[in-house]
Amino acid sequence: MKLIETKDAVGQVLCHDITQIIPGVVKDAVFRKGHIVTPEDIPVLLSVGKEHLYVWEKKEGILHEDEAAAILRDICINEGMCASEPKEGKIELRAERDGLLKIDTKRLNAVNGLGELMIATIHGNFPVRKGDKLAAVRIIPLVIEEEKMNRAREAAGEKPLLQILPFSHVRIGIVTTGSEVFKGRIEDAFGPAVRAKLSEYDTEVMGQKIVDDRQENIVAAIGGFVDQGADMVLCTGGMSVDPDDRTPGAVKAFGADIVSYGAPVLPGAMFLLAYYQNGDRTVPILGLPGCVMYAKRTVFDLILPRVLAGERLTAEDIRVYGEGGLCLSCPECHFPACGFGK
Repeated sequence: MKLIETKDAVGQVLCHDITQIIPGVVKDAVFRKGHIVTPEDIPVLLSVGKEHLYVWEKKEGILHEDEAAAILRDICINEGMCASEPKEGKIELRAERDGLLKIDTKRLNAVNGLGELMIATIHGNFPVRKGDKLAAVRIIPLVIEEEKMNRAREAAGEKPLLQILPFSHVRIGIVTTGSEVFKGRIEDAFGPAVRAKLSEYDTEVMGQKIVDDRQENIVAAIGGFVDQGADMVLCTGGMSVDPDDRTPGAVKAFGADIVSYGAPVLPGAMFLLAYYQNGDRTVPILGLPGCVMYAKRTVFDLILPRVLAGERLTAEDIRVYGEGGLCLSCPECHFPACGFGK
């Protein structure tokens, strides 16, 4: 690029967009990159505060902002995503399908750590819907060394930084424990609450089995759904430390591998996550604490989409929810556009 006075710019090619901002009215490019300046353009350019202009002077090894943004786009984009055309040096990525957004944080930080360029994303490990904005990329200056963009490619590695794991159809069995519900003393409130959560995804509730607090009956109910081909079993009730709360023990007695009993999340501290291996099938078993019945958002909202996307979570995956794991129970819930689970 070379810098010239606007009055001398007739016939020159703009190397970046010229933006006009009128508060509350417009914020858009009045002239686009590549525009050849005419005599009639000079008063307009001066009116938007441009007494000097950068015009394009192509040099070997130097990339324009749009060329560099395209490299950052390619570093990020993956199947199920689309990208906008460059505008003022920025390219946006959006989802073309529903699924769980995954972001390689380590490699993203490595790219952003190079300086003079940026990739900004929404939070990973949350569901996205078709049309949702995922990320925006650009470089900070108007031009950048090609060598630096090559380093960005190296830092990113061969795989895209972003991924959308598609949701598949999942068949789910619900096991509700509690003698008070089994004997009809109180009406079950877990079933409707859980079904409402599941209705947000492509799930099929195979049925709900209500049993008393005897461990052998809980084990039999879980096994019944697994034998019927359930892809997931949800256990509601009996999740606290009272003597009659025997669901965690039943899950263990059934033969499942318990990943975590307890989570650093409120509401949802008594959450249980386990996996049962049935031949070549892995069946997640989730123990849901009482808060799922009444709280607007809980640990269930954080874990469910990840399990539905086919992730096998570890104890570390649960532990890291401690930072951001406190729901503020806002009068008007804006989840997931809030800090819960982030």
